[in-house]
Amino acid sequence: MPSGLAWRRPSADTWNNYADPVKLFCHTLGSGPPLVILHGLFGISDNWMTIGKALSQHYRVIIPDLRNHGRSPHAEAFGFFPMMEDLLELVEEHDLTSVVLLGHSLGGKLAMHFAVQYPEMVQKLIVVDISPRQTRVRQTHLRMLQAMNAIDFDQITSRQEVETLLKNHMDSKAHRLFVMKNLVRIDRQRFAWRINLGAIERNIDEIMEGIPAGSGFDQPTLFIRGGDSDYITGEDLPVIRMMFPHHQMMTIPDAGHWVHADQPEKFMQRLLEFLG
Repeated sequence: MPSGLAWRRPSADTWNNYADPVKLFCHTLGSGPPLVILHGLFGISDNWMTIGKALSQHYRVIIPDLRNHGRSPHAEAFGFFPMMEDLLELVEEHDLTSVVLLGHSLGGKLAMHFAVQYPEMVQKLIVVDISPRQTRVRQTHLRMLQAMNAIDFDQITSRQEVETLLKNHMDSKAHRLFVMKNLVRIDRQRFAWRINLGAIERNIDEIMEGIPAGSGFDQPTLFIRGGDSDYITGEDLPVIRMMFPHHQMMTIPDAGHWVHADQPEKFMQRLLEFLG
């Protein structure tokens, strides 16, 4: 039993699936104190390799693909309880006793959940552009799911055809390129999505849950938000102060939700200032 607060029991129809963690694929870079980076929804570990390589000059950087993403296994259960169990197994597999934990968006919410549940395992916490409160499913998420589900791979022969079809649902080229990171060639003529769209779609409300009321994390915490993003608002600040009493809030101008991609140099500067 974890040393943090008792976890809310999942719904009966998915409880059996929550028992078994999956072995996460991960990149490992550098040497030194361990730092784990968790990507966001629809993301993959490769999205963080540039930041990871920079940090690997000072840290042993571990970047996993979350379950149902990238090269990690698929599973029907998809929520914070099973993802925390996956992360716990990863930490134990690498024989880590205390880590710096960095997470963006979904990964940031997972990092917060893990830190309040297993505080003795987290030395410092870095949360990138996500609030601890329960959030709503955004239209961006729904459009991405709709766009990816609409691709009939029996009719596809090239990556360009996939991107052209994605335009029917997604105006943003940046979002299309982000989604295309999930495209994989399974043989010389066939493509597929690596991501487990079905499990994500069925459980998307689960991953919008907030950090349990009354919980908190008493170690140094950094929140980084994009100046053009609304994922952390003024309404969130009292909750953040209560749950994370030793936090800093840094806003990076001219950056949206993908802060690390929009302003990588400023993002790295803020990270290194916090990490010392």
